[in-house]
Amino acid sequence: MKQYHWGIIGLGDIAHQFTESFKSTTSDIYGVAARKLPKVQNFAEQFNIPKAYETVDELLADPMIDFVYIAVPNNVHHQYIMSALNAGKHVLCEKAITMNHQELAEEIALATEKKLVLQEAMTIFNMPLFHKLKQIADSKLGKLKVIQAPFGSYKEPDPTNRFFNPDLAGGALLDIGTYAVSFARFFLSENPEVLYSNVVPFETGVDEQSMTILRNQQNEMAAITLSFQAKMPKQGIVAYENGYITVDEYPRADRAEIMYLNGQKEVVEVGETSEALNYEIQTFINTVEGAPNQTLPLTEDVIRILDDMRKFW
Repeated sequence: MKQYHWGIIGLGDIAHQFTESFKSTTSDIYGVAARKLPKVQNFAEQFNIPKAYETVDELLADPMIDFVYIAVPNNVHHQYIMSALNAGKHVLCEKAITMNHQELAEEIALATEKKLVLQEAMTIFNMPLFHKLKQIADSKLGKLKVIQAPFGSYKEPDPTNRFFNPDLAGGALLDIGTYAVSFARFFLSENPEVLYSNVVPFETGVDEQSMTILRNQQNEMAAITLSFQAKMPKQGIVAYENGYITVDEYPRADRAEIMYLNGQKEVVEVGETSEALNYEIQTFINTVEGAPNQTLPLTEDVIRILDDMRKFW
């Protein structure tokens, strides 16, 4: 069995989570690169990673690297994805995978040309719970009607912080918004259009809060509510003709409740929240080994929706 080697670009919190939780038996983390070499060396030492590269170019040029995991700010995702694909590496990139659909289309074209796998590290598309819920819904719950996907997070209102910095692609939409829209898109039977969206900007001009209504040709609707200055429960609700699903902490959920019209309640528990990043890793490896790339079309739909939301703004 082939042993694949990962290279990590970026040293943010999610890169630490990725490395701390990494459990793949068919791959290992071989190297890491970022802007500041001392931090790279410390990271490599902390996690027993063999290679601490002086530059990203050096990592991408190393023939030992099969996969690249990108964990840098949103504004430079496209740059590093294109560089990695041009270097012949399969790419798993943190959300939001790109700032707009034009960037993603360029990346998909290059990945297709070079016969490489490109995926977004979106937990919702990989958590076993959601796939089980879709199976139950298809067999028991009837027609999908309405989805509610709120996500509120309080961030200290510091204009220099990446969350509010337009130069770093800040704003709620490209951070927490990708989760909310991905939750809705996963359950919708086809991609929706944006009927309406409104925004309240932060003083730097990035989106601080917004509300959006989606609807597709099947008359399935979804409400997306976001805020960076008010906490809201990450409770997703998916309502069907014959009952509704409630998912608490939906970005990495492993438990949901189904309430049927007759008053019966069913608890569904599948997977483990602590293994969220490993589910992404395994899906990615399966795709490299020949499985259909089932998450990328959903990612592409989500990025289109984000683009359309901003057209209203």
